[in-house]
Amino acid sequence: MTISGSVGDGDWSVAATTHRTTGGYDCSIKLSHHTPDGIFNHEFRHSSVFPTEREAVLAGLREGMEWLRLKMSNTLSVQSR
Repeated sequence: MTISGSVGDGDWSVAATTHRTTGGYDCSIKLSHHTPDGIFNHEFRHSSVFPTEREAVLAGLREGMEWLRLKMSNTLSVQSR
């Protein structure tokens, strides 16, 4: 089974989807927010493995929201490749 969840507001969104892996579950995280230069999108995988899908999706949403908070506050920046 795959569990997914999302949270968002008018200017931003975070989505997490679980995947079965060795030792439990991990998740992929997608985030997006509007910037003066257009819409910023970023995808990454959580670095941890969790025993349950519930823990994995909740950790993914938390990680995505924290990443987005840091990006929106200009604490970190991402360069295009």
